[in-house]
Amino acid sequence: MATVKKVPSSSDDRSRLSTHFNVPESSHANRWAQLWDAGDFLPWDRGGPNPALKDLLMEKRGLIGEYFVVKGDGTKRRKTALVPGCGRGYDVLLLASHGYDAYGLEVSERAVERCHEEKKNNGYKYIPDMHSDGAGKSTFLKGDFFASEWTDAVPDGKFDLIYDYTFLCALTPGMRPAWSLRMLQLLATEPPGHLICLEFPTYKDPSTGGPPFGLTPQTYLEHLSHPGERLPYDESGHVLAGSQCQPKSDSLERLDHWQPERTHEIGKGTDWVSIWRHR
Repeated sequence: MATVKKVPSSSDDRSRLSTHFNVPESSHANRWAQLWDAGDFLPWDRGGPNPALKDLLMEKRGLIGEYFVVKGDGTKRRKTALVPGCGRGYDVLLLASHGYDAYGLEVSERAVERCHEEKKNNGYKYIPDMHSDGAGKSTFLKGDFFASEWTDAVPDGKFDLIYDYTFLCALTPGMRPAWSLRMLQLLATEPPGHLICLEFPTYKDPSTGGPPFGLTPQTYLEHLSHPGERLPYDESGHVLAGSQCQPKSDSLERLDHWQPERTHEIGKGTDWVSIWRHR
């Protein structure tokens, strides 16, 4: 079985990734699949869910609500959660342990197989939260985040919670308008869903390329406030703050923004968490 790195990515790792993805943007999905198929170079794998998400689920219920919705007849419905680019599925299993019916999405069939292996081998470690009615379902899907076919497996095709960590930074800057628009489309409106972004890597100079591509909190703010729009950037790769006078009415608004006390080692002192919902 291939050894998976679980340490912060080195400059050699970043150089190797950059070379691997030095192809047209349309070929990037296949390049991710190639890495999963080979299985010997997965430098983004940290071996478990991010502690920042663990803490959020325990401490921010007042902001994101409970894991269930009370329907008109008084019965409960579990909320649905999505983790695009879910890797081995650690965060999906964590969300399920907190009562959500959680879905993980990957572009590679091999990645989905790895998720099922993680669930089979280590699912017992994800102990259901004491405040939930037991764990929700965990489902892993192969599909293109920007396509619609995979949503046929999801009730209503929308999600009450979406978690983005190391997904936006895996996309080229030119795909950010499509990313923000797709988040808007997939996030439930009634009751209002919540998008959680663990903003990473904010320590990386955007001009150095990727993946992972360097991001700033302003990148999230500008794109999610203007979903689908192409925004101007300066020569160093930073989005121009306030280039659009007002957020679009059909956009997402940021409810909270903070630096987590705990996160993976690579993001300590630089990671940010933001929570969003429809305006």
